[in-house]
Amino acid sequence: MKISDLIEETKASLSSNKVRSGLTMLGIIIGISSVIAMTSIGTGAKNSIQSSIEGLGSNLLTVYPGVVQPGRGIVSSGRGSAQTLKNDDLDVLKQITGVAEISPENSRRFQVVAKNGNNTNTTVTGVQAAYALVHNVNLSDGSFITDANDRSIGRQAVLGATAATDLFPGGGAIGQNVRINNVNFTVVGVAASKGGIGFSSPDDMIFVPLSTMQKILAGVDYLSTISISVVDKNSMTDVENNVTSVLAAKHRVDPTSPDFSVISQQDILGTLTTVINTFTLFLASIAGISLVVGGIGIMNMMLTTVTERTKEIGLRKAIGAKRKDISSQFLIESIALTFIGGVIGVALGWSIAFVITSLGILETSVSMSSVLLAFGVSAGIGIIFGYYPAQRASKLNPIDALRYE
Repeated sequence: MKISDLIEETKASLSSNKVRSGLTMLGIIIGISSVIAMTSIGTGAKNSIQSSIEGLGSNLLTVYPGVVQPGRGIVSSGRGSAQTLKNDDLDVLKQITGVAEISPENSRRFQVVAKNGNNTNTTVTGVQAAYALVHNVNLSDGSFITDANDRSIGRQAVLGATAATDLFPGGGAIGQNVRINNVNFTVVGVAASKGGIGFSSPDDMIFVPLSTMQKILAGVDYLSTISISVVDKNSMTDVENNVTSVLAAKHRVDPTSPDFSVISQQDILGTLTTVINTFTLFLASIAGISLVVGGIGIMNMMLTTVTERTKEIGLRKAIGAKRKDISSQFLIESIALTFIGGVIGVALGWSIAFVITSLGILETSVSMSSVLLAFGVSAGIGIIFGYYPAQRASKLNPIDALRYE
């Protein structure tokens, strides 16, 4: 039997009952579109998080006081561990090969009040000039904290984009005064928006000189974190090991159980990527269940079709049709159903991803691999669930088939 004849027979068979064919394909359409949509959302979320983390700084290492334990965050590790990072730790860190910039930081939450009466409760971070380089801070207006501001224990403040909007909705923040913990500061800059990350946002922050934070606002002599920018990402591991070694020696603690923790940007990104990939796979697996249901529906329809066309099968066999001709005909009909359903499902899934992106909910990303996988799965379902009905049709006895009522 020629391929062209098989195609014509398939077209005639499927179009003879369009409603039944459409309902049979529905499970495949829903399954494929769900898988495409879920994977595109997962990929988009992963790209968004990666972009946000990289926006915090390039090749970044962060040193925290205390010990970071999985699921527990930063916890105490011995007496005074929350205050183990000091300003003089910077001297030994600057000597490490591969370190580009070092940014000591101290953060507190304060109620901030503008002269116009607007106020906000936000994170105030004491920084030096290197902070802008380490964390890729760009300004939309004004200038950042300088080393001169830090040396003079200055009263300058740089507002994050969200903090600037909260305090000065109409704009014009530069040159205005804000009151932080009953101390007046002059706004010298406004940072460009970066977007939120998790429960914190770099936009909802205010930056002041580190010396002012330590000596006037917080009254402390220790650091909350030390951020380190590494020259080459390929040397991140070496620099991380060296940071641990020199700080442990400086603090006179065992390097295997130090009173501080060093977290790599790659570690954070890798953990989040693993979580998102697992979650995406879980959602896609749930969506894939409908593919199995759709396959069962196709098998049911094909078995019904074999029963309905028993006389036709007997007639074909009586005039010389071989078993493989009958088997091929019904198998191609099954594959055609899943292929058409797969095409519609891919188009629907792509449309869902496009709508999500257009509405600004999330920047989705449809990968070609997911599309090819969808087509492969749909074709596989057509073969697997169509094989048994096709074999059953091919094994019918022509005499019994012609007598079937």
